[in-house]
Amino acid sequence: MLKIVAIMLCGMAVGFLLRKRTLRIVPKAVTVLIWLLLFLLGVEVGTNPQVIAGITSLGLEALWLSLAGLAGTLLFSWALWRWVSRKKGGDGR
Repeated sequence: MLKIVAIMLCGMAVGFLLRKRTLRIVPKAVTVLIWLLLFLLGVEVGTNPQVIAGITSLGLEALWLSLAGLAGTLLFSWALWRWVSRKKGGDGR
């Protein structure tokens, strides 16, 4: 963990020293590295037999969490809209 923090601090120091330069390659390199990390994460998950064996239950849990999050967002958005409309003197529609 200390290595990771040290590397991040070194990167911040280099970024601070080079802040006045236009580094056009950095955003492209970051994008490519993120794609590579996601690919390697997929490989790691795909080679884990426990994860593959439980993929259906993980998928169902993800589906339920997504639906619950969506329902909560819709409910609270509707309630906030009614509350704001009532404060403005509207009819809440």
